[in-house]
Amino acid sequence: MADVARLAGVSSQTVSRVSNGFAGVTEDTRRQVLAAMRELGYRPNSAARALRRGEFRTLGVITFSLSTMGNIRTLEAIATSAAAHGYAVTLLPVAVPTQDEVNGAFSRLGELAVDAVIVIMEIHLLDAATVSLPPGVQVVVADSDAGDRYPVVDTDQAGGARDAVRHLLGLGHETVWHLAGPEDSFAAQRRANAWRTTLTEAGRTPPPPVRGDWSAESGYRAGLLLADEPGCTAVFAANDQMALGLLRALHERGRRVPGDVSVVGFDDIPESASFLPPLTTVHQDFAEVGRLCVEGVLRRMREEDAGGGSAGGGHGTTLVPTRLVLRESTARRGG
Repeated sequence: MADVARLAGVSSQTVSRVSNGFAGVTEDTRRQVLAAMRELGYRPNSAARALRRGEFRTLGVITFSLSTMGNIRTLEAIATSAAAHGYAVTLLPVAVPTQDEVNGAFSRLGELAVDAVIVIMEIHLLDAATVSLPPGVQVVVADSDAGDRYPVVDTDQAGGARDAVRHLLGLGHETVWHLAGPEDSFAAQRRANAWRTTLTEAGRTPPPPVRGDWSAESGYRAGLLLADEPGCTAVFAANDQMALGLLRALHERGRRVPGDVSVVGFDDIPESASFLPPLTTVHQDFAEVGRLCVEGVLRRMREEDAGGGSAGGGHGTTLVPTRLVLRESTARRGG
């Protein structure tokens, strides 16, 4: 820094202000300092700066699956929001969701120097007695049911499922079949419970659910079973990818969509408008989930720095609303 200051003809303090992006430096001086940095090959030492400030400007993200569309889009939204706040993201996938793996992930993130952690945990785990996150680390969890132990940000899974079922019942269908997600998935359970409750409240008997694993292939296999059910005129699929496989199966079995069977998905992935027919689905605002996760964990960090201890113990779940997107895969029964 002293070498840069001598070459630019300024003080070391001015070089520091330029390298840290602070105001109070004229544009001509800033250009002069930057030119000196380039000539000397100077790069600010981020590690030293982190030690001086007491922060690394990096958020750790732990996730147990990168195979689902929801997790990928949530991760993308977190990275985008973090960058807008001047933070980088360090990703640590965990292959096996166990207490040892969770503790190991936090240890590795500690070695990588992060300021706080966001956990994307779709499966039932954080509510289990065998798994707990280490103390002293500010944490926000996405897509979980651990709101009594940690701050959680999630889509309104139940509200979206209710809207889907009510839409199909409103079209005159006697009942709605459900292509459910995996049993260990929090989101799948919330959607299935809301489907069942909505039908019961409407005086309809819920048919037995058919279960998939979020993939289009599992939706296809389930669709072959549903196509053979003569009373199946409406299906609520727990995600769009399974709905895609379902559409293929119905087509192969000669069941017209929506003439014979109406189909609603969940997620509103970008490709859902290009399905044949375009898919009616429940839109999830992944960008908002990511933004709230980042802002939540940064707020807890600020509150801790201000002497708020564990950030006021602000546990609970923040729900992001969904909306039903109507396209051409649903129609009045017999229409």
